[in-house]
Amino acid sequence: MKGAAQRMTEPLEEITGGPVPFRLRAWDGSESGPADPSGTLPVVVVRHRRALRRLLWSPGELGLAQAYISGDLDVDGDLGQALRALWSAAPRDLPGPPGPRQLLRAVPAAVSLGALGPRPPAPGRPARLSGATHTTARDRAAISHHYDLSNDFYRLLLDPAMAYSCAYFTRPPGTGGYGLAQAQSDKLELVCRKVGLRPGARLLDIGCGWGSLTLHATRHHGARVTAVTLAREQRDHVQARVKEEGLDHLVEVRLSHYRDLEPGEAYDAVTTIEMGEHVGDAEYPAFTRLIHDRLRPGGRALVQQMSRGAHAPGGGAFIETYIAPDMHMRPLGETTGLLEGAGLEVRHTESLREHYVRTVDAWADTLEERWDEAVALVGEVTARVWRLYLAGGSLAFDQRRMGVDQILAVRPGRDGSSGMPATPAAWYDGLGEAAR
Repeated sequence: MKGAAQRMTEPLEEITGGPVPFRLRAWDGSESGPADPSGTLPVVVVRHRRALRRLLWSPGELGLAQAYISGDLDVDGDLGQALRALWSAAPRDLPGPPGPRQLLRAVPAAVSLGALGPRPPAPGRPARLSGATHTTARDRAAISHHYDLSNDFYRLLLDPAMAYSCAYFTRPPGTGGYGLAQAQSDKLELVCRKVGLRPGARLLDIGCGWGSLTLHATRHHGARVTAVTLAREQRDHVQARVKEEGLDHLVEVRLSHYRDLEPGEAYDAVTTIEMGEHVGDAEYPAFTRLIHDRLRPGGRALVQQMSRGAHAPGGGAFIETYIAPDMHMRPLGETTGLLEGAGLEVRHTESLREHYVRTVDAWADTLEERWDEAVALVGEVTARVWRLYLAGGSLAFDQRRMGVDQILAVRPGRDGSSGMPATPAAWYDGLGEAAR
């Protein structure tokens, strides 16, 4: 008699159109899949029939993700390697979940495996938003879902500056102790140089996060910063850091929607570091006009933003449900076009895609090293959400399904003057020096 693993493999191979590139182990101890004498293939472990039931109710990415984060499905070995194998097996002409015909063929196997039954409850804390998208109230709820999880959790995961965005690695891995903290410092310094900060310059930091750029700009460049966030936990953290370092005279932290910024305020620079993804597609033209209007002539804007093609601009069902609801990413060319349409002159773009692979991998390594602490802070289901999120994110950037870019723009003067340097050489000179 066939074991559960063999009975699951047959419909899987029909969906993928060939042998599955991993071993499969079922709750009854049976195994199936390619022979693996070297022990290098990932092993997908189906711990409970409920994993199959989740897939029947939510075929595709979300069902798989919920099976994993609930613990009904697991991976014996490296999760990133398993995701790479699963992605390689997915038919390229099947961007969404399996169709009705394929599901119908899977029903006999599901019946024989005892997988039929009521929909299992969603594990963890899926986002539950209401009302029209990108109203202030809904934006606040979406931002809170992700960023108000726990300051202690983000403090555990991130570098000491709590920079939650792509770093900028100026040295090869393992060079002289150079790591994530130094790479994040290099990113912050590069941003400050690109927007031309100097003592007394006014900077508007939209979506300031936990204040890494705000504090770097004041400490190292003497800038006066207005920092804006919708996340209360972030606001409280930044305010505490500002007071602790005696920078109250240079930094104002606002718990506010960017749309509520007072008209007439003029800044020498505007930065938005991986916040534009939360603006929304329909609202982005107004967002770029706001950036233009808040800059004085000759002022510079730097947008660091993730990009994605037309398929799954929100990142996919798992990310939209558990990580960042209402997020929207667009290709680089669309973002630059919107900035230009607002009257800004785009002067420089720089892809950081490979840098994000190293950044996410560093976060993932920290999560594994401090797993017990993470579970104690947010619970095992949420910790598994983040393990899956980081492993999937690293793979998406590595395979160029996602990108991230720094876009530098300027508001020209009435005479067309930009005040930009003739070459960008000074931006990069000395980055990575241990003394900084």
